[in-house]
Amino acid sequence: MKLYGSFRSSAAFRVRIALNLKHLDYDSAFVHLRRGDQGQSEFLGVNPQGLVPALETDGHTLIQSLPIIEYLDEAHPEPPLLPRDAAGRARVRALAAIVACDIHPLNNLRVLRYLHRSMSQDEAAIEIWYNHWIDDGFRAFELLLGEDSRTGRFCHGDAPGLADIALAPQVVNAERYQLDLAPYPTIKRIFENCMKLDAFAAAHPGRQPDRDA
Repeated sequence: MKLYGSFRSSAAFRVRIALNLKHLDYDSAFVHLRRGDQGQSEFLGVNPQGLVPALETDGHTLIQSLPIIEYLDEAHPEPPLLPRDAAGRARVRALAAIVACDIHPLNNLRVLRYLHRSMSQDEAAIEIWYNHWIDDGFRAFELLLGEDSRTGRFCHGDAPGLADIALAPQVVNAERYQLDLAPYPTIKRIFENCMKLDAFAAAHPGRQPDRDA
């Protein structure tokens, strides 16, 4: 397996966690996002969308973090990242989608660059934008966790899964932008449980070889 990613990419962070939870070995190809390597022809030949992550495996090139993670779960079923029951799977996918489809797309690098370069917004305005959308998503996420008996040590039960894989990188982003996590005690507790696991800790941006590139 070959994972194209970047230490700062939340989406690549998710896939690293999943690979680690599955105990799968992979090679890394680092894409320097701030330098713009994702827009170069070499990488566009891997993923025409010009985004990370991309995963080469079994003769296929997979893109988009959630489908990659679900592929890994289907191809390597143990340990499972989704519940066995249909209602549980729907719940976990919905929680993951709050992060991956609603929060993260508004705060990724290309959006922040557009705000800065094309809309002439300064760093203070960008920080307000960034934290607004995290707070908007986390308020709902916190309620969904707190009001559901299926929440355990992790988002769904007592083993980490797809929802936790999506949540943990977003909390790291929130910490980087100094968002107060006190209003989200369940999220904070689950994040702390996640980061006690080697699979999550080893995937952290600060532990990636390209962090100083």
